[in-house]
Amino acid sequence: MLLDTIAAYGAHDSQARLSDDILHYAKRAFLDWLSALYPGTRVAPSPQLLAAHADELGSGHSSLPGNGTTAFPATAAWINGSVSHAVEFDDIFRDAVYHPGCPTIAAALALAEAGNVDGRALLNAIVVGYEISTRIGAAVQPSHYRYFHTTGTVGCFGSAAAAAALCKPGDADVMRHALATAGTFASGLQQAFRSDAMTKALHAGHAAAVGVRAGQGAAHGVTGVPDILEGEVGFGAALARDPDWRRAVDGLGERYNIRVITQKNHGCCGHTFAAIDAAIALGERGVRPRDIASVRVDTYQPALDVAGIRNPATAYEAKFSLPYVVAHAFVHGSPRLDAFTPQRMADAEVRDLMERVSLKADPELTAGFPNMRAARVSVTTRAGDTLEHHAPYRKGDPEAPLSDADLNDKFAELAGPVLGAKRMAALRDAVWRLETLPVRALRLAEDGGS
Repeated sequence: MLLDTIAAYGAHDSQARLSDDILHYAKRAFLDWLSALYPGTRVAPSPQLLAAHADELGSGHSSLPGNGTTAFPATAAWINGSVSHAVEFDDIFRDAVYHPGCPTIAAALALAEAGNVDGRALLNAIVVGYEISTRIGAAVQPSHYRYFHTTGTVGCFGSAAAAAALCKPGDADVMRHALATAGTFASGLQQAFRSDAMTKALHAGHAAAVGVRAGQGAAHGVTGVPDILEGEVGFGAALARDPDWRRAVDGLGERYNIRVITQKNHGCCGHTFAAIDAAIALGERGVRPRDIASVRVDTYQPALDVAGIRNPATAYEAKFSLPYVVAHAFVHGSPRLDAFTPQRMADAEVRDLMERVSLKADPELTAGFPNMRAARVSVTTRAGDTLEHHAPYRKGDPEAPLSDADLNDKFAELAGPVLGAKRMAALRDAVWRLETLPVRALRLAEDGGS
């Protein structure tokens, strides 16, 4: 069965001496996750979740970074997983249409702190969670994405794998049962994208908490059905059409997907990034908003399905609005956190340009999804000239990755206002040498309490 092969890999790498190269990519993933987490503590659903779980806070050793307290592992994973998905700066595995960091790292951190393990054990768990879940995600795409939010569904496998790696490193039976149990709790519907509700962020938190509980349970003898993936009425049959289960084990333990993760360069829906990059490139070629008569965005159909909101009224809707973020890119550049303030969203120049943006699904670009995330932006100027830029991938994708320096800058920009410059720099430096430290030495529970 599939889980036998997958669990054997997970048990091995949970205690293997992984190469410095792979550990480096795990540290990149952890720092990038913290970059998304800290600003998320200042917006919904963070305060709502803290209020909902007020009687649990201050218990246990699992930190709520940015909120200055702790909780027991499943609650910490639930809150941190949700919070880290809130501002749309979290990482992506392109082939699975999946944000692996939010569920996987939220679960891994919670259990690493609870178990007082060293940083190398945490990094190994992150790697195991990424490798297993990204492959399961790729196996069920693209059909899975029609109805389901992969971070909520496949994220359960990432968090469970990381949890098992920490609860019982080297134990393939625990890994298998944790994954099997998590699979039946996989959930998260695309309908959550279609409103201003907080539900989408909660998908990541739910997946993180599911994994923690599945891993803890498996470590104490709770069993799961071994053919949950490929069974007649299992995960694949219920949540996809003709899944290719060969992809779930292809290269497992040999070719590491954590090396080809997309780290976001813009603070909005990843389906908009290629168009944003193309607009910025046209701006660098001299196109100015006042000179634009019309803008046409050609991209893949799922980008229009998810991010085709024409007239966003809220910050959440604006993050899923190609007209808004493309217009913003021409007027102000990359959409950062301030792109979604009420003042910026009311900017008359941006709103005016939005009215001149048209969207079209390109069959060739659609056929390339999910492995390719491309867009073509064409501008007709008031003088009658036409300029075009084709972005075959996004800045931050494996073809154009963010450097370590870029990730440091991103962490400073997003975490700095919460932590202060001195603490931000100290934590950044500690993450880059995490394999030499106990996880609790990061002192994350002390950060940012109000």
